[in-house]
Amino acid sequence: MSKKFYITTPIYYPSASPHLGHAYCTTLCDILARSKKMRGYETFFLTGLDEHGEKIQKNAVANGVTPQKFVDDVAKRFLSLWEAMKIDNQGFIRTTDDYHVATVQKIFSKMLEKGDIYLSTYSGWYCVHEESYWTETQVGEEHLCPECGRPVEKKDEEAYFYRCSKYADDLLAFYESHPKFITPEARKNEMVNTFIKPGLQDLCVTRTSFDWGIPVKEAKGHVIYVWLDALTNYITALGYLQNDDSNFKKFWEDPETEIVHVIGADITRFHTIYWPMFLDSLGLRKPDRVFVHGLMMMKDGKMSKSRGNAISAYPLIERYGVDAVRYYLVSEIPFGENGVFTPEQFVMRVNQDLANNLGNLLNRTVSMIGKYFDGNIPSFVSNVNPTDKELEDLVERTVSAYEVHQDDLNPTQATMDVMELVSRANKYIEETAPWALAKDESKKAELESVMAHLAHVLYVAGELLSPILVTKSEKLFAQLGLADGEANYDDLKKFGKLDGHKVNKGEQLFPRLDVEAETKAILEMMAGPKEKTAA
Repeated sequence: MSKKFYITTPIYYPSASPHLGHAYCTTLCDILARSKKMRGYETFFLTGLDEHGEKIQKNAVANGVTPQKFVDDVAKRFLSLWEAMKIDNQGFIRTTDDYHVATVQKIFSKMLEKGDIYLSTYSGWYCVHEESYWTETQVGEEHLCPECGRPVEKKDEEAYFYRCSKYADDLLAFYESHPKFITPEARKNEMVNTFIKPGLQDLCVTRTSFDWGIPVKEAKGHVIYVWLDALTNYITALGYLQNDDSNFKKFWEDPETEIVHVIGADITRFHTIYWPMFLDSLGLRKPDRVFVHGLMMMKDGKMSKSRGNAISAYPLIERYGVDAVRYYLVSEIPFGENGVFTPEQFVMRVNQDLANNLGNLLNRTVSMIGKYFDGNIPSFVSNVNPTDKELEDLVERTVSAYEVHQDDLNPTQATMDVMELVSRANKYIEETAPWALAKDESKKAELESVMAHLAHVLYVAGELLSPILVTKSEKLFAQLGLADGEANYDDLKKFGKLDGHKVNKGEQLFPRLDVEAETKAILEMMAGPKEKTAA
């Protein structure tokens, strides 16, 4: 039975066009999914859009269109960005999809029948932007949302509530028995100490003050509130309670499937408190991990559509290629931490890592094999040069560490380890001085060994970086004389895989960038017109 992996991004709120921050989260998930698939896992990668709620309705009115027309237009922009970023997702869910609407209504009915949902009246302070109710204490004297700082409004309406109190103790016990459920751990402490232990209030799960949502079958005028609607996308997209539930059985019900949700910090409470409770109510397993990624910041704060400071990924892709953008996203910000986008760092990453390190190693190696061996990669022999074994050991350690880091949702460190291997190979060239060996016929065996080792390091780096460098890895393999699809993860520790392959010198993978000119070009992109939302 094959190993299985199910990974999801949050479903994004389509209030405006997607920006580099959306591309960051989705690309990192894509890299994790591709790395699992490369290692033989059967994977399902889901992303999508959270299309209901009062904020969408208000934005649609402001733009003079229906809510459905508004979200249809924005959905096209998200799909276009995923295509440009080479995102290989298996599912794309929109909460306005008919199958999702029908399934959420069934889920609501199941919870109602079980007694986990009840009708009452809600009075509280509501933030339209965060789609959240807050208490008098939380909003303070100035009546500001504790999440986003915007003014809140007093609302009183009939609503259905979910009995959180029924599942609070079980949730705390689950946290204890599954210490990696919430990552980073500081997020778990925040959930426990800020929300659960002080006394968890029951959650409002319907609204009557607007109608852009999924209707409640049992109560005319009620629409299902955004979090019950949105969170259940992770199972409705797999076919839960639908005629074809094969993906649900495979990627959710199977206890051997690893399930990972990657989310932003601002929705941690909903994914780590309410979502596990909803699953308990439905009698379903919980995910293995909820990983809270950091934010991509600009110098003036969080990159966001409402701030109007978000940079688009498109001009970066058009000017530098999708591989450079993907590499920057995974390498610059350790996954789980906040980071600041700067033009200087972007250019530095491309130059130092991709041009000077990886590109330089490929160019020198292919050129020397062409010059000294008529383009034929020599047969691999171990322990010819003093540092050969050290390089071989580093290859094996890098492959093993890569698996550990990817499994721990740390693609940044996995990538840095690969680049360390590439750096070591460049140093190996200086240590062995192949240009000197080539002048002495008696040193031919040493020269052959150097070229064979360098070629194998490039093969390993190309394969391990292929989930990131989705177009350049194939070009690297082509220069090593590999046919399309010939590279194989299972061969990475099989030294001699490239024996006899004929190299094909091609264009530089990543030409070195002019630091001053390209920094200026990116600053101009950042200064361009921004799309800003009303809420």
